[in-house]
Amino acid sequence: MTLPEKFAARVLSELGPEEGAALCAALDTEPPVSVRLNPAKCAGAAEPGAVQDGTGAAPGGYGSPQGSSGTDVPAPLPVLQNADGRVPWCADGYYLAVRPQFTFDSDFHAGAYYVQEASSQFVGRLMGGEGVAGKRILDLCAAPGGKTTLYASLAGPDGLVVANEIDRRRAQVLADNVRKWGTGNVAVTTCEPRQLGDFEAWFDMVAVDAPCSGEGMFRKDAQARAEWSEGNVKLCAARQDGILREAWRALKPGGRLIYSTCTFNRDEDEGALERMLAWAGDEVAEAEDMAVDGAWGIVCGRVGAFRTYRFYPYRARGEGFFAAVACKAYDAGGRCRTPKARRTVFAQVDKASAAELRRWVRTPERMCFAAVGDTCYGYYVAQAEAVKALGEALPVIYAGVAMGQFFKGSLRPDPALAFFCGLNREAVSAAELDEAQALCYLRRQEVAAGAFAEGVNLVCARGRALGFAKRIGNRVNNMYPNTLRIIKR
Repeated sequence: MTLPEKFAARVLSELGPEEGAALCAALDTEPPVSVRLNPAKCAGAAEPGAVQDGTGAAPGGYGSPQGSSGTDVPAPLPVLQNADGRVPWCADGYYLAVRPQFTFDSDFHAGAYYVQEASSQFVGRLMGGEGVAGKRILDLCAAPGGKTTLYASLAGPDGLVVANEIDRRRAQVLADNVRKWGTGNVAVTTCEPRQLGDFEAWFDMVAVDAPCSGEGMFRKDAQARAEWSEGNVKLCAARQDGILREAWRALKPGGRLIYSTCTFNRDEDEGALERMLAWAGDEVAEAEDMAVDGAWGIVCGRVGAFRTYRFYPYRARGEGFFAAVACKAYDAGGRCRTPKARRTVFAQVDKASAAELRRWVRTPERMCFAAVGDTCYGYYVAQAEAVKALGEALPVIYAGVAMGQFFKGSLRPDPALAFFCGLNREAVSAAELDEAQALCYLRRQEVAAGAFAEGVNLVCARGRALGFAKRIGNRVNNMYPNTLRIIKR
């Protein structure tokens, strides 16, 4: 499908004939493929023979990465046999020479990596890298979860990421990806930005990956080309203005705002920042300067106090992307305000159940537990009160880690517990499957009983957990969620 005529004309006018033609030509080339590794599940596994630092610590403070067959050294990732260089602005990002069938890779289903466009991985750098640990972060437009999982890895067990998606169906996809990533420090909400704005001055960092006209996706998404119009650009710009107002309300004085889109036009990018500066004024302060290697091909700029970063696919190795960062001035005013509770969501867990739940996690002293309906959940102590406040005021569809349900005093583990980076693997027998058997398990097909101990087993492939199964005699009951099973042949 050809580029929209008015889009092409605007690009040639704004960038000039040479650069404009280069952009239009780039949008008709094959897009690069990239992944971002989960540091809590892959530390030391990225490159065969990589030297480890001996600390056994994964980035983000999650302790040792999930091990291979009971060890603390994860198995190599076959997907990286196809690696074609590192994403220079993201420590865990890799380009792939060709696009594999991710559906048929057990590591993909284990949450060992996320298939994420390279340019968008830049937002982790804008967050401040290691300085994010322990912070409270709002990802206001979060689905499907690529940036959310990046923030979660940076925030660590003492931090909290509130990932919001207004569309309920997309929010479920977001929650599935959060479970699979396994950090246990994310709360997924599905509400209007205004409702999160009511948590005034509550967040250390707010990220707005705004709904946009999608011009940066033109080379890999024919539908984005078909749906583009000048009217839609104006509609998106108006929506972005409203979202930024609520994001600013939710941000603490001294906090950091990151604004991003996957589009090129000025109305939705620099224009959105100019319109915000018109009403926010001196409340917007500069973020610290950040070194950007000229070889990366990123176009750096300024809009008032905002530092801006633009990715053109004919310059940088990635899709079209725009990002900006600024801070809220310390003297901006505004007191932290938590909306009143509207409901009681969390119930206490009895002592016996709490003791059993503690047995399933590696750092029980850092966690607390509560029941939501029939299911028990685990939360990191550092942010448990924040999760409670959110759950009592907003529609939270997932938070922390779902531990499971009790039947006759025994825990029937939730599938999410298998993915949890803090799972105590000594609490349950492990069944290591080869790749063929692992794919049978992921399709909810019959698997051979030989690798399984009697009772509940953690199902693994290459040492990375996929879910649970229960052996009863010579039969294995597959506990993998039906909604997640592989259907593709």
